[in-house]
Order: sequence, then C-alpha cells, then structure tokens
Amino acid sequence: MPTPKLLDQVRIVARLKHYSLSTEKAYVGWIRRFILFHNKQHPKEMAETEIRQFLAHLAVDTKVSASTQTVALSALLFLYRDVLKTELGYVDHIERARASQKLPVVFTREEVQAVLVRLSGTDHLIACLLYGSGLRLMEAIRLRVKDIDFTRGELCVRQGKGAKDRVTMLPASIIPLLQAHLSKVRILHRADLKDGYGEVVLPFALARKYPRAAREWGWQFVFPSINRSRDPRSRIVRRHHISPNHIQRAVKTAIRLARLSRNGSCHTLRHSFATHLLEDGYDIRTVQELLGHKDVRTTMIYTHVLNRGGRGVRSPLDR
Repeated sequence: MPTPKLLDQVRIVARLKHYSLSTEKAYVGWIRRFILFHNKQHPKEMAETEIRQFLAHLAVDTKVSASTQTVALSALLFLYRDVLKTELGYVDHIERARASQKLPVVFTREEVQAVLVRLSGTDHLIACLLYGSGLRLMEAIRLRVKDIDFTRGELCVRQGKGAKDRVTMLPASIIPLLQAHLSKVRILHRADLKDGYGEVVLPFALARKYPRAAREWGWQFVFPSINRSRDPRSRIVRRHHISPNHIQRAVKTAIRLARLSRNGSCHTLRHSFATHLLEDGYDIRTVQELLGHKDVRTTMIYTHVLNRGGRGVRSPLDR
C-alpha cells in the first residue's frame, strides 16, 4: 500500500486526534503555505531556521495578527511532532507573538434589545441563546434536541472549547419560541426519514455502537440546515446544522440596522451576557462556570468593562 502524501497524512492524524474539521483545514492550509513559501521543499529537510523565516514573513510582510501567528506555529508544531514524529528541541527558543490585551466590546442592555428585535425566526432564536445563555456561536448551532431540558430550564453544552461539557441556563422567555421551532424541525426530520434520509452525524464511534441513534429524534440538530449536503469526511448525504456564516451575517446586518456606534459580532452577545450578570451582582465563579472558562482570570476581564467608571472607583470630579 503506497504511503499517503504529506497533507493526507496531516488529515489522517488530525482525525485520529479528533480535531474539528475547521482545525484540520486550518492546519492543512498553514502547512501548505509553509511548504510553498520555501519553494516546495519537504519539511523533513527544514528546521528552526525555516520556521523562523516563515513566521517573520507573516509578521513583517503580511502583517497578520498575533493570534494568527500562533495558529500558524501550532500547525507547524503539529506537523513535526505528531505527523513527522520529529523531536523539536529548539521550539522553546522560537519567539511567540505576544497577543495584545484588548477589552471586549460589550453592548448595553438597550443595545442588545435593539439588535434582537431586528432579527427573526431561527436567527432571532440563536442570537437569544448567545445573549441569554452565554453560548459561543458554534456551541449554539451544534445543540442537539437531547441537550435541552425544558423542565429544569437548562442547556447542556457538549464538546465546547477545550472539549469540555458544561451546563448553562435556558432563558424562560424563549422556551415557547424554542418549542414551536422544534415542532417544525420534527416535521422536517420525519420528511427526511420518509425520503430515506434522516441520519445525522454522531460524535466519535457512537454510530458503530448505536447504529440506530443517528436517526433518533434526540440526536438531531436543534438548528438544522435548510438543505441536505454531503459530509466532507464520510461523503454521506445528511442534513447538517445551519451555517455559522449565515448567523454572523444576520447579526452584523441587525447591528447595522440598529445604528449602533460600536462594531460588534455574535461573540459580543456572549460578552454582554457575562458583563450584565456581573452588573446584577452574581458571583464571578458562577459566571466563570456558565461561560466554561478554565481560568477565572479569563472571566475577570469583564470586571474591567462594567458600567461603573474606572473599575468601580468614583471620580473626585463627581463629588
């Protein structure tokens, strides 16, 4: 059996490590750029010097951000350590770009409402979950029916950032809307089953362990795509979840129509969720758990943007 090409090896190892499709594509893209930058020289023939040259090119010539440089370096480390099985003793001496410490953009409660009222249907529901439950965009669109507990008013976030599960609140105000939405999704699922489809992608090896689970109602996406599509990995035709690009465009349009003075995005709604909870007096550890932050120092950044002036200190001019 012939040895797979280098980029195919990268894809295989990424899937063995259960990396997401977006991470796999990003790593393949950066490794391809690294090889092309050095005139298609094989990575086995390159080392620290070539990695430094590539990172310098990104920083000086293309002027990418510090986070983008970090992703590029992570892709190259993955290539050498996990694919080529090459020990890099010089990694500690490669300078990592220092990310700037920026405060998150946070909308006021009135601004959040101005955005939400300009959304409708599925876009409105997802935006309500981003603000009302503190979900990341991908966490919201990957929700499964079984992850919603209407009785307890909870959402179970599966495989969030860092492959961690957590539980957060389900806003009571959107429960009727969400139940009506699920009724429509169930009709769509029954139609798919009737047409010989109705399967959904399952995590890891659950499809082999539970062969019928992919067709069960509980495993279906809460926010399915309008059209069925071919899975890029298995090549099976399924109904995937809604595209994140669609929601991002809808929220951007709503922000523009609301004529807000600050730029924002879907993630701004999550920032606003955390800040408004702290304004209401909730404990920072509770907010940390709801957000799924590993370190409380990540959550503490929201204490710097509370609507209390300079970190809660009263200016002497206002006395």
